[in-house]
Amino acid sequence: MGNMATEIVAFILAISGWILVSSILPLDYWKVSSVDGTVITTATFWSNLWKTCVTDSTGVSNCKDFPSMLALDPYIQVCRGLMIAAVCLGFFGAIFALIGMKCTKIGGSESTKARLAVLSGFHFILSGLCCMTACSIYAHRITTDFFDPLFVAQKFELGAALFIGWAGSVLCILGGLVFCLSLSEGSSAEYSYTGAASFSKACHKQSKTVNRLHKEPGEPSRQFGRNAYV
Repeated sequence: MGNMATEIVAFILAISGWILVSSILPLDYWKVSSVDGTVITTATFWSNLWKTCVTDSTGVSNCKDFPSMLALDPYIQVCRGLMIAAVCLGFFGAIFALIGMKCTKIGGSESTKARLAVLSGFHFILSGLCCMTACSIYAHRITTDFFDPLFVAQKFELGAALFIGWAGSVLCILGGLVFCLSLSEGSSAEYSYTGAASFSKACHKQSKTVNRLHKEPGEPSRQFGRNAYV
């Protein structure tokens, strides 16, 4: 029962993290223009992995998609690939978790379900690592340009999508670790139960042998007593 509750907690953590990771892929505001040292702000620039936009003082936004994938900066291409991999890994991890959890009726034997649960844990861990790496690469580029005194173009700051991605990555990794640890917990409990059962069976067999040995010396005398009266 405790192992089942552990798997449910791990599933909630991992699925919550995967939802956050998936939500930031199309989300705006991966980076937002900095207003540091600006007295009057007439426009706000922001962009994500797919487009760049500008919002003027009246609230009207104009967006432009990146024209060519091959002409993009390498770090954006890497972040795109890592984020897509994170979403796919989390999806397969959720499927394996639903099949391998003890509270579901599909998946075959207990050993097969345990292997699937551990496999889902590895998928969630990899998903969290991919998303964390993508957000960290993107944030590193932003901070490098911001603190570079020779960089004269528009400087940006970290957007809200990066913080959501880091939070989702941590939840995915935690859920995956709990899934992996639940197998060792269940294996130790099963081993202790089997050992206790074997020990009790051995004690029972030994007690029956001792009782048989105590009864055998008395049997000839009782037999002799019955024959004597006949």
